[in-house]
Amino acid sequence: MLRNIGSNWAVTLVSIAATYVLTPFIIHTLGHEGYGTWTLITAITGYMTLLALGVPMACVRYVAEHVAAHDTRAMNRAIGSCIGLYVGIGIVSLVIGFALTTALTAIYDIPIELQWEARFACAVMVVQVSAGFIGLLPEGILFAHHDFVTRNVVRIGAVILRLGLTIGLLTMQSSLVLLAAVQLACLVFDFGASLLLIRRKYPEVRLSLSDFDWDSVRKIFSFSMYVLLLTAGARLSFETDALVIGALLGVGLIPFYTVANSLVLYLMDFMAAIAAVVAPMATKLNTEGRRGELTDIFLKWSKVSLSISLAAGLFLIVLGPRFVAWWIGPEFEGPSGVVLQILMASSLIFLPIRGVAQPLLMGLGRPRAVTFGFLATGIANLAISIALARPWGLVGVAIGTAIPNVVFAVFVLIIACRELGVGVPRFLHYVVPRAALGAVPPLALLIWFKVGIDVQNLVGLAAAGVAMLALYAVTWILFVYRDDPYVDLTPLLVRLRAWGRA
Repeated sequence: MLRNIGSNWAVTLVSIAATYVLTPFIIHTLGHEGYGTWTLITAITGYMTLLALGVPMACVRYVAEHVAAHDTRAMNRAIGSCIGLYVGIGIVSLVIGFALTTALTAIYDIPIELQWEARFACAVMVVQVSAGFIGLLPEGILFAHHDFVTRNVVRIGAVILRLGLTIGLLTMQSSLVLLAAVQLACLVFDFGASLLLIRRKYPEVRLSLSDFDWDSVRKIFSFSMYVLLLTAGARLSFETDALVIGALLGVGLIPFYTVANSLVLYLMDFMAAIAAVVAPMATKLNTEGRRGELTDIFLKWSKVSLSISLAAGLFLIVLGPRFVAWWIGPEFEGPSGVVLQILMASSLIFLPIRGVAQPLLMGLGRPRAVTFGFLATGIANLAISIALARPWGLVGVAIGTAIPNVVFAVFVLIIACRELGVGVPRFLHYVVPRAALGAVPPLALLIWFKVGIDVQNLVGLAAAGVAMLALYAVTWILFVYRDDPYVDLTPLLVRLRAWGRA
């Protein structure tokens, strides 16, 4: 399990590195209004992914179930049924997408000089999203076989390709259309490479519409409808803010929010890397009648998730605004910095639940409460953000995201503990106290770097990050995970004592 999660983390780290380079490059190349327009296009076309109707996660769940049961015929029926669904969804997506493209400039106040280019770029993204539905199939097959490493090698290749194409093409010409074309090219590479590897590694897998089966479709939809609502809630919670800001505050302010939000979203990807493994693993263990092992996974990885969230979150809350100022520009430190601090503070509670409890319930086939809870969270986010956007600006939009996420996390934790027979006090006693106390020394060190030394440049920020991580690692080994019932750090402690004596 750690190997698969580690490969997911590798993808996230490469993606973060690419974003570190690309975000300021694209903002300075396209300008604030150009980048804001691009963010609007990706947000609008992103909503079209809801047409997937939750089929991708349902595909992983049922294919994983059939793989665990060694039922090749049922596995291929599920895959063939997903192919038919993806083709139909893609056609519907094209129709809806082109209608949205024609209405883009009528809905939003996009600068006149960007309107034609924006419509063209939006049309390319519509094609990319529509083709992307069938592009999800190889990922579902590989995940169902717990072959995350193979899948992630391809994903890393796609990220590197996107980095090279974006810099190369935008250097030649600043264009929203070229930026959209890069996304389409990366999809073609990703799908082709993944499909080739599946054919070589899993010859028993058959990709054919002839395996389309209505009984399998009904099973997929019985689960995927919940996933659809869950995805809608996630989209409302994390992808709607740009639309609200564009409509109420102007497209020029979107980059200030997006930059801060992107840092939180990439940290969320670390949790998604855990979630992507937890969900099919829960299905596998449940199918094999090994539910007792789920409690260990729940407690162990919840504490790991909180540890990762604290490690990154402390730095982003204390020194994140100054990092943004160095990374993008001094004018971003104030508005983006406050947004980052608000979102990150709430994420310390939300992310560990998003990484473990939520996917565990989905893998067990208990999606109802989680789904409707997340949908309500997204609706509350939208309503509060709209209400607070004009009086409080970007801060109001951030608060509109933070409050519902915290409430959702508490709700899902209670449901997961009840499902697994783990009392909430037991969960909190194992996961929280030592991690919270262990965070105090690194937090104090970061505050000293900010207030005492007043770090401003990259060297100072890097030194603060390295020093904090070193202290964090020592604290976690010697205190937070000392004598932990689920994580054995004895070998590390032995080596650390030997190093200290030397």
